[in-house]
Amino acid sequence: MTSAINILGKSPALKALLCQVKVIASTDANVLISGETGTGKELITLSLQQKSRRAKQAFISLNCAALSPELLESTLFGYMKGAFTSAEEDTQGIIAAADGGTLFLDEINSLSLVLQAKLLRFIQNGEYLPVGSLNTLRADVRIIAATNFPMLESIELGRFRADLYYRLSVFEVDLPPLRERREDISLLLHHYLRYFATKYNLRTTVIKKDAIQELEKYAWPGNIRELRNLCENLTISKFNRMVGVEDLPVNYRKSVFKCHALYLELPDEGLDWYKLEKSLLDQALKLAEGNVSQAADLLGLSRHALYYRIKKWGLNVNAEDTRF
Repeated sequence: MTSAINILGKSPALKALLCQVKVIASTDANVLISGETGTGKELITLSLQQKSRRAKQAFISLNCAALSPELLESTLFGYMKGAFTSAEEDTQGIIAAADGGTLFLDEINSLSLVLQAKLLRFIQNGEYLPVGSLNTLRADVRIIAATNFPMLESIELGRFRADLYYRLSVFEVDLPPLRERREDISLLLHHYLRYFATKYNLRTTVIKKDAIQELEKYAWPGNIRELRNLCENLTISKFNRMVGVEDLPVNYRKSVFKCHALYLELPDEGLDWYKLEKSLLDQALKLAEGNVSQAADLLGLSRHALYYRIKKWGLNVNAEDTRF
């Protein structure tokens, strides 16, 4: 039996999100969860499942980016004996296995256009064809999909079908990045330090107030996953001692010092936000020598968020660094 999902936080952004999840869970509608890498999309999915009428039914998770298009199709829809060289017997797919329950499709944006069309057919009428079969099968499955890439941009680029997007996003949940819920950082730090102390049978690492205050100013490009990794590192490397600012890994201290040294006072006459944004983008890309990932770290943005702004302004960057 799956243990209850406990999502930690007290920030207004998280409280609003959990209220939204509670309402959505009571329905049977499809859901699209968007958010940067490491924000906890699968955790929100599990919470939706546990609060739904399908809570006691199957819950199956699949990362769409982990498989080739051919293998992904047979994994989703199943296949018939002889459909391909290694198909030695009829095999049901995860859609059949999830019948009556919930299917979580992570990184849905990585689906090929061919598979998008087949998934759309299933969502529209509950019917699908196993690979190598001429007989249509049916299943009752709630779809929860997740993406860390701007879907409207994928549609504009011709990489994702608009009709599938609207079928998936009956409800759309946008997870806030950790930098937008700074009130939760202290709570999460203490939680994961206790968690890893228990896991490794070590004394809980105590983090000083000054270190917490500095980490609350950090941009957290890797979000909760990055914070969790930091806590694991501190538990092992700094066990049985108090952790202050000087004990934090150097990349965190550098980022913090840059962050809290910046202060901009709004002039009485106002300013041109668009010129300011373009100027900051130009400066970050220049400092990073055109490397999008490094420039994103300097600005406290995700790589995808920065790439969107680069396209908006038509800025020049390394071509290889903008591929996904």
